[in-house]
Amino acid sequence: MKKWLLILGMLTCMMGLTACGAKEDETEYITEEQAMSLANDCVSIISQVVNQQAENDYLAMVEQNGADAAVFEKAFESWKSASEDMGTYQAITGISSNTMTLDRSGYVAEGVIVAELDGEKHDATMEIIYEEGMPSSITTNVMYSFGESMQKAGLNTLLGMGTVFAVLILISVIISCFGLIPKIQAMFAKKPAKEEERAAAIDNTIEQIIEKEELSDDLELVAVIAAAIAASEGAASTDGFVVRSIRRAGNKWQKA
Repeated sequence: MKKWLLILGMLTCMMGLTACGAKEDETEYITEEQAMSLANDCVSIISQVVNQQAENDYLAMVEQNGADAAVFEKAFESWKSASEDMGTYQAITGISSNTMTLDRSGYVAEGVIVAELDGEKHDATMEIIYEEGMPSSITTNVMYSFGESMQKAGLNTLLGMGTVFAVLILISVIISCFGLIPKIQAMFAKKPAKEEERAAAIDNTIEQIIEKEELSDDLELVAVIAAAIAASEGAASTDGFVVRSIRRAGNKWQKA
C-alpha cells in the first residue's frame, strides 16, 4: 500500500512541474539594422526641419495625420538646444540600446531606441520612445566629458550660492536702512517747530517793545514791528521788509 502511495505522489509532482512550465516568449523585437534605419530617419527629419526653419509647417502636417504635434515640438527644441554644444551633426555611429517591439502586423509597437550621434564638437545620443505604435518622446542629449560635467556643476553651484548671498546682502541693507526712517521723520518734524519758534520770538519782541515804549502813531508802530522782524531774521536793515497791514488777534500780533 505504501508503495502505491509513493508512486502516486511522484506522478502528482511530475504533473505539477509540467503544468508550471514557463510560457515561451512570443515578443518580437526589431533588429539592430531596423533600429538604425528608424533612428536615421528620425534624425534626418528633425535636423532638416530645424535647418530649414520649417517647424510650423511640419507640426501642422503632423496634426493633420493624427499624431501628437507636442512630441515633435519638444524634439525640435531639444535638437536646437543640443546643437549649440554638439555642433554640426555628422552621422549615427551605432545603437546603444534597443527594446523596440513589433506588433502582430509587423509595425513598431513600443519600446526605446538610443542612437549614438557623431557631432562636430561633442558626441550626443538621441532617445526615441514609442508607445502604442506612436512616438511619445524624442530627446537629444549631449555627451560631455567628466571634466566638462564637473565644470558645469561647479558653475551652477557658484551661480546658485552667489544668488543666495546677493539676496541676503540686499535684505541686510534694507534692514539697516530702517534705522534712518525715524531720523528722517524727526528732520521733517523739526521744520514746523522752528517756524513756530520764530513766530513766537517775533511776537515776544513786539510785545516787549510795545510795553517799553509809547507809540504815537501807526507809522512808528510799523517801524518798530519791521525792526523786530528784521532782528529776528538776522537782517542788517528793514529795507527788504514791507508791512502791509497790522491787526491784533488776542494778545498776539499777526503780519499780513
